[in-house]
Amino acid sequence: MSSTRAYNSPLREEKLRETRESILSALASLIESADSPDEIGMDAIADKAGVQRRTIFRHFESKEELLRAFWPWLNARIGTSIRPESPEDITEGPRQAFPLFDTHEAVMRAALHSRTGREMRARTIAVRRKNFSEALGPALAGLPPEQAQRVQALAHLLYSASAWEVLKDYGGLDGTQAGETASWALELILSAVRSGETAADPTIAAKGVMR
Repeated sequence: MSSTRAYNSPLREEKLRETRESILSALASLIESADSPDEIGMDAIADKAGVQRRTIFRHFESKEELLRAFWPWLNARIGTSIRPESPEDITEGPRQAFPLFDTHEAVMRAALHSRTGREMRARTIAVRRKNFSEALGPALAGLPPEQAQRVQALAHLLYSASAWEVLKDYGGLDGTQAGETASWALELILSAVRSGETAADPTIAAKGVMR
């Protein structure tokens, strides 16, 4: 009996993994092709995945839990990381991620502009903030808290799908160029932090007001 259980358990785990993957892939496909991603229901996801509706709830207790799992899954599928571990991971992030966003452009844009997409991303904010704070910690250790917060905020902005979209649509760049641009900006910011050139120049501000 024990040998049978030992043999069947890996097979069962693999089947569960495949079913979960099918559900998440189905949601991605529906988001990419739907006129209104916000109207995607559990029945549609089940049909697309080729499973029964109740099967989804064996893997995800609610639609909210499914959406919470989707954004990290999508990033992993695309090949990007939302868990940087060092300042270098932050600066290299856009350079690696933005070209990959181009290959999944429809679903990325749907995730940015639909209510469903915003809800998915909102559920990752707390974890993302923690990850970025820890990754940037060594580089920002000497800064006052307010300045460190500003740098972290800029890192969130520049290493994001929103930055990818703006650089493409307004800057006329492709994903590779957008990634190089965002990474370059992050490198400049962290270089200024390391050299101590983080304080705003009051004379520049004054000149701007006088103009």
